Amino acid sequence: MKQNKHSLDFGKKEKVLNYICQTYRFSRPGKVGAVMALIRECQPQTIEDWQQWYFENACTEAKTKTKIIRENLHELGERLYEKITEVVIPEWEAAFRQLTLQDCIDYIFNLTINRTFDGFLREKSVVNDGLAKIFPEITFEESDMELDHAGDIDYTAKVGDKALGIQIKPVTAKANFGNYSATERMKAGFSDFEETFGGKVFVVFRLDGEIANKEVVEEIRQEIKRLQNF
Repeated sequence: MKQNKHSLDFGKKEKVLNYICQTYRFSRPGKVGAVMALIRECQPQTIEDWQQWYFENACTEAKTKTKIIRENLHELGERLYEKITEVVIPEWEAAFRQLTLQDCIDYIFNLTINRTFDGFLREKSVVNDGLAKIFPEITFEESDMELDHAGDIDYTAKVGDKALGIQIKPVTAKANFGNYSATERMKAGFSDFEETFGGKVFVVFRLDGEIANKEVVEEIRQEIKRLQNF
């Protein structure tokens, strides 16, 4: 059954609004609450149900939680506009004026060759100097190309006849990895992996070749124990 679309269409402005909103984290749980958790708890039948539930129950996900009211969203919109007009547009205009053909040529080469090589070395360091030494009884292997593309799995770790998956991401991809959220495509790939191999997929953030989100180590340890006792 075809669902009615409630989202507004911002046309070509959508990319700009989305980019700035994500860059400055205006839509993160710390600002607007854990919206997906809230809507699943609500299970609304209409958008009116959801709107009422949200303003009755939503709180900022921060050290000091505060209740969210309509004025909070209005204020975030104002801050978004100020950031775009006072910071982003001047910065982009300056960048556009200074941009040269050689910059574009150098950027593509650097992105393809230099950054790929740097990322490759740091990724290997996270596994070989990090995970492999923490869990010496487990063998970490680079996933095959088909699996990597299908499920965003960089490494697999065999535990008996089962396996868990590792996805390695640079911290710079998400300045605040605590707010990182996998895309729906990634979630589907992770789910397919778990169904096929029995183990969960863990996102390990790397910073200069080291594990940045240290808490993931204990999560992996618990999953290894679970698979060993499966």
